[in-house]
Amino acid sequence: MRLTLLFFVTIPLFISSQSIRNTNDITYQKVNDSLHAEINTIFQQGDFNGFSVSVVNDQTTLYQKGFGFSDIKERKPYTENTIQNIASVSKTFVGIALLKAQELGKLNLDDPIQKYLPFKIANPLFPQTQITIRQLATHTSSILDNEFYLSKNYFLKPNQDLKGAKLNFDDEQVFNPSDSIITMSNFLENALSENGKWNKDSFSSHQPGAIYEYSNVGTALAAFIVERATGKEFSAFTKKYILKPLQMNDSGWKFEDIQFSKFSKLYENPNTLLPYYQSATYPDGGMITSINDLSKYLTELIKGYNGKGTILSQKSYKEYFTPQLKASNFIDRNDKNPYSESYNSGIFIGFGYTGYIGHTGGDPGVMSMMFFDPKNNLGRIMIFNTNFSDKKGNDAFYGIWNLLEKYQIKLNHKKN
Repeated sequence: MRLTLLFFVTIPLFISSQSIRNTNDITYQKVNDSLHAEINTIFQQGDFNGFSVSVVNDQTTLYQKGFGFSDIKERKPYTENTIQNIASVSKTFVGIALLKAQELGKLNLDDPIQKYLPFKIANPLFPQTQITIRQLATHTSSILDNEFYLSKNYFLKPNQDLKGAKLNFDDEQVFNPSDSIITMSNFLENALSENGKWNKDSFSSHQPGAIYEYSNVGTALAAFIVERATGKEFSAFTKKYILKPLQMNDSGWKFEDIQFSKFSKLYENPNTLLPYYQSATYPDGGMITSINDLSKYLTELIKGYNGKGTILSQKSYKEYFTPQLKASNFIDRNDKNPYSESYNSGIFIGFGYTGYIGHTGGDPGVMSMMFFDPKNNLGRIMIFNTNFSDKKGNDAFYGIWNLLEKYQIKLNHKKN
């Protein structure tokens, strides 16, 4: 009798829990479909050819979707597995790499950069002041991006069909022939060393460590120091310590590292095709990834912020996410856009004035955003294959971003 009673008691419990799961699944799908429909409405305005978005928490990806086309001419869909470069969101990987190298005992963030360099770099106005790795990582090194960053740094991908592609961007950024590509070391020496042929306006008038001045070249120099300190190429080092552990299998820094058939075309605007390109200073913006892979990475960062990360120690993550600067380090502090990395800086990770943590990105044919809210452990990502330069495009871009925020709590609740 006891067994029979237990049998009849457990049946309704089983049915009840199954019913709850089914109801949650149906509700989650409705939320998912509603978000998809609202984003698609903005996409139909025609400002972008293709893009992908995601919402994540500290455990998993709650929503990810591609919209539009990765190749508008061939009508090839842009999906969650489409890959492309993500511009300056890449810099967050440089910060992780620096801290991993420090964990391994290969460098210390407060070391002078000269300890690791084969050529001398110093601000000519402050020749006796040592620049440190930490200053590179917080954009306070006094190293600037000069005109040669745009004219001598970007190179065409070899063996591509250039028919119909525009070979410059914004009338000032030049895509140089593929057979003229130079190494990161060569570019940095030419741009920063005392006798470098491109060392013109490469340093600011501020003493190293004093003022926040965003620097792509400084980021590349930090990655070069990782190479010098560890004896590994930066792309190989990050693959070993970041991409492989997180199973970011579609990601890499170079065309030969990824499955190129998944790579999106890039567009200056919906009607203007750009060529495939790479840069000598690739760590400052050249990470190639998909929304699927980048979502895994953002989930890891949220875990790391909460002391549960897997690719860095708790101590390293704490340093990564500690705001490094004071108000006195800024001349024009960004206290208007909550999604800007320029209100404060961790180790190549940015803070908006309301507390959001992450980074933005922009490059020829690329717009990207990746931020999370430490108050609720929810994060959002967008990757676009089309630039915009007008208010309509800007409103569409942030309209999609705001929709992700509108739905993220519902997605998190229904997923759980």
